[in-house]
Amino acid sequence: MTSQFIGLIKGYFTPEYDPPPPEDKIKKGIDWVGSVPFLLFHLMCAGVIWVGWSPFAVTFAAVFYFIRMFGITAFYHRYFAHHSFDANRVYSFIFAFLGCSAMQRGPLWWAAIHRHHHIFTDVEGDVHSPLLQGFWWSHIGWILAYENKRTRIEYLKDWLRYPELVLLDKFALAVPVLTGVLVLATGHLLHLYAPGLGTDGPQLLVWGFFISTVMCSHATFSINSIDHMFGSRRYDLPDTSRNNLLMAVLTLGEGWHNNHHHYPVTARAGFFWWEIDFTYYMLRILSLIGIVKNLRPLPDRIRDRNRLQKSK
Repeated sequence: MTSQFIGLIKGYFTPEYDPPPPEDKIKKGIDWVGSVPFLLFHLMCAGVIWVGWSPFAVTFAAVFYFIRMFGITAFYHRYFAHHSFDANRVYSFIFAFLGCSAMQRGPLWWAAIHRHHHIFTDVEGDVHSPLLQGFWWSHIGWILAYENKRTRIEYLKDWLRYPELVLLDKFALAVPVLTGVLVLATGHLLHLYAPGLGTDGPQLLVWGFFISTVMCSHATFSINSIDHMFGSRRYDLPDTSRNNLLMAVLTLGEGWHNNHHHYPVTARAGFFWWEIDFTYYMLRILSLIGIVKNLRPLPDRIRDRNRLQKSK
């Protein structure tokens, strides 16, 4: 009995993921039943009709958007997918948890599918190319599809040895549920003890969690869709990646997507001082206080290589 119990506990902390199935055995198309929680998030945003708004609730939503977007852009993307800086296991777990609360699945799933995208960008195998599958599939359809549910362990040899990340990845859906409960409780407590803020549990839940999460999701998804369709190209690359200022502002710097595809391992996406990259600015601050270190630089020789003649 004891050995069975230990085996059960150990199973939660070890990478017991299914191996890659044969291509002809993969179920394809949108998993409508499994997508219900994500779709309900969008419907819950309509709750603003009943809960109204307050300056505090809107501000909370904006701040929570920024914090969780940073978890996605800095850690899910630049750290877990590209190793563009170093962080210890405690801080990487904390920021991974924040990213997970944005309801974009676990850090290992996210990093693996992004690495897959860089290998197959805009060619057969890319799971979200607007060139191949159109705008709507590249924006949102792919994340709801059966074939993209699996965590692609073949890309994760560097991360599977960390049990805390494996555990977080396995229970990724529980994190936004817990986050929603905490936001609801916070709003209720503020209603009781700080009524001057003009908010309550349901209002803070709608603004601070549902609206903030949906906006964070679609801003992130727009890098796959809009940033492969609209914007400028500085580098001559065999893909459709583009630089887009609006997307860069909304995603804290990720909109400089043509830059990123040119040199993915650097900690910065804005290659020049005028290219707004809030994620990089925050990483610089965190590096000064020791939370992250060894930010991967952008050498001038790489920055200036393969530039299109009319690019700036």
